[in-house]
Order: sequence, then structure tokens, then C-alpha cells
Amino acid sequence: MNILFLTLSRISDIEERGIYTDLMREFVRHGHTIYIVTPAERRFHQSTKMLDSGNVKILKVWTFNIQKTNLIEKGIGTLLLEYQYQKAIQKYWRNVKFGLVLYSTPPITFNKVIAALKKKDAKTYLLLKDIFPQNAVDLGMFSKGGLLYRMFRKKEKRLYQLSDYIGCMSPANIDYVLRHNREVDIRRVEVCPNSIELCKEEEQAYPKEILFQKLNIPTDKILFIYGGNLGRPQGINFLIEVLAANEKRNNSFFIIVGSGTEFMKIKLWFDTNAPHNACLLSSLPKQEYDSLVRVCDIGLIFLDRRFTIPNFPSRLLSYLKNRIPVLMATDRNTDIGEIAKINGFGLWTESGNIETYMEMVDLMASDRERIRIMGENGYSYLETNYTVNCSYDIIMKHFE
Repeated sequence: MNILFLTLSRISDIEERGIYTDLMREFVRHGHTIYIVTPAERRFHQSTKMLDSGNVKILKVWTFNIQKTNLIEKGIGTLLLEYQYQKAIQKYWRNVKFGLVLYSTPPITFNKVIAALKKKDAKTYLLLKDIFPQNAVDLGMFSKGGLLYRMFRKKEKRLYQLSDYIGCMSPANIDYVLRHNREVDIRRVEVCPNSIELCKEEEQAYPKEILFQKLNIPTDKILFIYGGNLGRPQGINFLIEVLAANEKRNNSFFIIVGSGTEFMKIKLWFDTNAPHNACLLSSLPKQEYDSLVRVCDIGLIFLDRRFTIPNFPSRLLSYLKNRIPVLMATDRNTDIGEIAKINGFGLWTESGNIETYMEMVDLMASDRERIRIMGENGYSYLETNYTVNCSYDIIMKHFE
């Protein structure tokens, strides 16, 4: 089958590791031909071009900057995406018959592309990774009664209407979609979670001792690591509160690795307070970051407490893959904490509850055997639920 995948993720090589490239390789392993449309944002100074490696074809479409840019350009760029993608698909793949169109949110602005392909008898499947525009309302980016909200909400509803099936990240996501979109048929909605390919154990690219020395990380403390976006969705103020509280302890060290719109806020705190129980790294080469996660003890997830939508961050997979338990501070609406607690691989509290959070830090830091057992529980849960072969089976049972 010819399968078209529309995404905002930057993909240049199908062999890259990530939730989408891992899934695309699974489709290739089953004999499908994959066509991927991905943005080439203007800051990279690339024109539209196609990369063809036989059963994988990647169409990189010139777009405005839509990530890590100002809200005006992001908004304009997002609205223009469907026209740019549709024009490029028409130019390069006009005569290709697609059996299935896969697409992920964000964005919610692929409607015209999807509608045109449905007219050619393609089946459609939405990988719902982000519920917009409500997430923007939750963070105070615009008002629920405003023009922007009404415009994007209309596009969101149209996207659900065009989708033959909607794959949600967790049961709480299904409940949210159905509760707020009564016109969506429950039979079209299912759990299709974030997933990765489990490979043989990777070699440690950087020896533990050399890595710790290079990054100035202590060897005699329990290491908590956060890796990923440092933006408004993460509730950075509470993360800073946690780091400050941890300065009173002597057996736990926090490693923060990432970038994003709130990076300078957290960097200012580090510059002002010079903590001895934490370090901030703006970025690391992928091999080095992977090596670092492997030698840490506990993974961290933070989400802003204002969220009314149930986010399910994909960084969870990296922690589970590396057999480390997860400590979570989120809103009350996501079920990521409940799933972790029930299955024995993590602890949860509501973001903002510093007393309970530090009690969890103390509980984890006091018992290495507990850390080991919870880490193994997480890996087992990953094997059973969050692998790309599971996602492939969930999607393709509708089309084979």
C-alpha cells in the first residue's frame, strides 16, 4: 500500500530515531511504500525538494518558520501549511494512488489536503498528539471567546470529521475528545499511544566516568534527569521551585537538558543562585544525551497545572526504554500519572504541590532497590504497550 504521512516534524532520514520515524520503518518492514511530507522552514535556507530511496520518499516543503519563532510568523506559517503541502504533493506525487493518509497534530490545518485525498478514495487516520486550540486557551495564549479560538476550533472539528479513525494517546484523551465533540462516533476513536522501536541494547557511547567529569555531575548522588522542551507547557515556575527546594538535600542531583521559550528564565535562576545540587545543559549531541539518560536514576516529567487537556509527553518512552522510573508533576486531567502508579513505574503529584513532590524525591532517593524494580516495571510496560509493532497493528487492523 502507498501510505502518505503528513507531519510538522523535521525528517530527513527514515533511520533517524523518533516516534514517527520508528513507526514509518515499521510500515516499511511490512512491505508498504511510505511518502512523507515534512517542513523545510525558511531559517534552514532550503527550497522544496524530494528525497527518494525507493520504498521511502521524503518531500521537504519550504515553509515559514513554524517552530521556535514569534507567534505572528508561527500563526501565518501554520495557516499556509495546507496550501504549501497540497501544492507540493500535486507537483511531485500527482499520479500516486494513496491507500492511507496518516497525519499527526499539531497542526490542525491539513484539512484541505486530507479532503482532496479522501475524494480519491484514500482512508484517513489521525494520530492525535495535541488538542488545539484548547491547550493554547489553558495557557492564556488567547481567549475562548475570541476570533482565533473560533477559527481554530472550527478547523479542529473539521479535522475530526475528515478522519476515518482517531488514535488517541491514552484513555483520558479518548474521554476528552468524545466529551467535547459529541458528533464524533465512539467507534472511530481508539487508543494508539506514542511508541518506539525497541532495538538491541545500544553501546554506551560515552563511559559513565568520562561523561560525569565532562558535564560536572557528581557520582555520589541519586541523579534525576529532565530532557526536552523548556516552554510554557512545562510549568517552568514549579520546576524552579523544585530545584530550589532540592538545595536543602544532600543525596539528590537534578540535571536539566533542553531548550525552548522559557530556557532563559531557568538560566537566569541558575546564574543568580549557582545551585550545587543541579545543572542546566542547553543541548547535547544525541549520542551524548542518550548515554546520559542511561546512567541516570530517575526521569522527570513536568506539565503546567492549568491544562484541562490530557497531555501525554513522549519523553516518557525514553525513560522507560532506559529502565528508569518516572517522577511526575502535572495537571489533574492527564492520566499519565495514574498509569505510572498503577503499573509500578512512577510517582505523581499535581504541579504546584511542592511538599508532596519533595516527599516523592526523598522516597526515591532513599532506596536504590526500589528504583531498580520500578525501572524494570517500566520497561516491561513499554514492551507490552508502547512499541511500534503495537501501533502498527492498531492502525492497520482497519485497513487490511
